[in-house]
Amino acid sequence: MKKLAYIFLGTSLLFSGCKDLLDRPELTKIVDSEDTYWRNENDLRLFANDFYTNYFVGYNSGFGTAYAPLTGYNFSDDLTSQGAQLNLLGSVPTGAGGTSMTNTALRTTSVLRAEHPGPNWNFYWVRKSNIMIDRLETFAKPKLSEEEFNHWSAVARFFRGYEYSRLVSTFGDVPYFDKPITADDFDQMYKGRDDRGMVMDKVYEDFQFVLENMREDDGVGYVNRYAAAALISNLMLFEGSWQHYHGLDQTKAQKYLELARDAAQYVMDSGKWSFTADFKSLFVSDNLAGNPEVIFYRTYDDALAVRHAVASYSNGTEGQARSANLDLLKDFVCVDGQVWQNSAVTDANSFRLQDLATTRDPRFEATFMDTINTPATGTLVYAHKFAGREALDYIGKTYPPKWGSNTNISDAPIVRLAEVVLNWVEAKQILAENYGGPAVTQEDLGKSINAIRNRPLDDVAVAKGVTKTAPLQLSALPNDPNRDADVSALMWEIRRERRMEFVFEYARINDIRRWKKLTNLNYNNNDFKLGSWIIGTVDLGDKNNPGKILASFVNVLQVMKTDGTIVTYNGSNDAEMVGFYVVRNFTNRLAVNNRNYLAPVSISLIQEYQDRGFTLNQTPGWEQ
Repeated sequence: MKKLAYIFLGTSLLFSGCKDLLDRPELTKIVDSEDTYWRNENDLRLFANDFYTNYFVGYNSGFGTAYAPLTGYNFSDDLTSQGAQLNLLGSVPTGAGGTSMTNTALRTTSVLRAEHPGPNWNFYWVRKSNIMIDRLETFAKPKLSEEEFNHWSAVARFFRGYEYSRLVSTFGDVPYFDKPITADDFDQMYKGRDDRGMVMDKVYEDFQFVLENMREDDGVGYVNRYAAAALISNLMLFEGSWQHYHGLDQTKAQKYLELARDAAQYVMDSGKWSFTADFKSLFVSDNLAGNPEVIFYRTYDDALAVRHAVASYSNGTEGQARSANLDLLKDFVCVDGQVWQNSAVTDANSFRLQDLATTRDPRFEATFMDTINTPATGTLVYAHKFAGREALDYIGKTYPPKWGSNTNISDAPIVRLAEVVLNWVEAKQILAENYGGPAVTQEDLGKSINAIRNRPLDDVAVAKGVTKTAPLQLSALPNDPNRDADVSALMWEIRRERRMEFVFEYARINDIRRWKKLTNLNYNNNDFKLGSWIIGTVDLGDKNNPGKILASFVNVLQVMKTDGTIVTYNGSNDAEMVGFYVVRNFTNRLAVNNRNYLAPVSISLIQEYQDRGFTLNQTPGWEQ
């Protein structure tokens, strides 16, 4: 992929801007006239360049955290923090929110505060897409071939659809704009919300155009039809399943889910990608160019001073405020393909990290350290997913730049084959269960879940005794006593596969929102306030005083026995400190409300509409 030191010339080409709602920051004209700028594909490429760092953030840059895995997506039912759990948004914001083009500013108004980055009520990127579409038609079309015109129109429409998908996922109904708004057109600038379904039908049309007209190859680092299709499968699965599980328009749900399925199928049928690299390599490689599973990625490079810090936060030393809880640990399937309660694997009922590493799906060992790690201040279960195995050799020492500070250069996968096949099989299953689609077959599982499970293992994992997980069999689906009553056994396993695959990535919080399972965040059972099984004298022992736990844990360390009894370390009961680690000072968050599925708009924005003589309705549930 092209080194993402993108040229930002395109930003200055958002011509003839106004200073109000749709047009901030103030936009300027180029030196000459527009008809002398839109000359060729190079001009179009330059204009489109800053879409890339906005939508394909990867590991962000420097110490940036927005939209980055581990640091920007560390809020879901997978994770627990020490002390009080972070509450969901509880009140309507007062400020107008960010007006900058940068992704960081887009975090100020979101469903789950900064922990769930979502677009602000800011139509900068919609306007940029619409300007590109308009200028293509007005100025560039006579200078381009039909193929060139269609491709660049597809690029612009892809990013418009992408942005509207994000806005709708955050706010629900939003105003839809399909052309640039002039500075004096207040009726359009301050129009009210359009129905969510109408907006997403427009997105659907954009995405269909993309899948018919975008190039299959536009050069290294530029979005192409395969990358777009993979991302479209994500966005359409979100909206289709939202429409379905939230009881909205079932006809639209079916339409969007079919597009999610078909977009994924297009990528799968190409045969260009495969599961022939180990899981760990997806997240810690200096160069993903040859990784057979990665469809699109962001490159980091010392020579271009494009670096990040995500690997440092996974290096075994840096703290992780939120870490994996017992609820997540229990959801990892055993290597015989069964849940731990019914598994025949030796030590399947042990929740020692060392045992979990070898008895559970290999993604567990590739995601977490197999020893207790105190910098993981939530549950002591440390995520090592985004740093190379050799990084652990530097615990207590000076880290090399690639695993320390903000000088990491591991490439970031933007979209990979696992997302595509899991989108595909889930869309197929929802369609089969509810819309008359064909049933998911064993062959379908072979192309999706079981293909993922058949990834090769790296040498370190093999040396530890890690083995591949047995294929999922329709004839012998796991009997999980914790399965939700409203979810079929097969759908439960599809959801489990997503949970194992995407820990600390974008997917989990979006998944539980679209499934209408945000109440999972209520943490109403003990597993959410517990970590793994520990032996105090072994895992937290004083090396200078064998048989004793470090004195710093007196009146602090607690464990829960299997019968629910909690024991506190008093300095003399070392042998008693065996059980599930109890998160320090755990208190639950405020209960989730239905309104928490969508974000409110700010009081200032509503007032701005009123000052102009227009009305902007508040998001349902947030009315005051």
